[in-house]
Amino acid sequence: MAMTPDAALSLVEKYCERRVSAELRDAMRVECSRRGNTITISELRPPWQPGLGAEWTELKVAQLRHDPSARTWSLHCHGGDERWHRCDLVQPADSVVPLLLEIEDDPTGIFWG
Repeated sequence: MAMTPDAALSLVEKYCERRVSAELRDAMRVECSRRGNTITISELRPPWQPGLGAEWTELKVAQLRHDPSARTWSLHCHGGDERWHRCDLVQPADSVVPLLLEIEDDPTGIFWG
């Protein structure tokens, strides 16, 4: 059975929370947001210079997209051209779990560097 966007968001939120220990969250956070059938994972860092304001810097890490007609999720990486590109290393799946494992393993360094 395919994972709904609501169920997927809950899993991705838990993944993001586990990604950074509580002791380091004032230096770095990993968060996600959902827009329709898309969940975006971002890394956030505090301002590195006081004069730049209080806004944290956001680096987009990965995007999970749900295709309702196929009932699958696909993984996308953020490119240097500011666009999302489908990650061909992992096939679409009926759950976000294998996609989160690919993000965590990051064999090519495309997500976490």
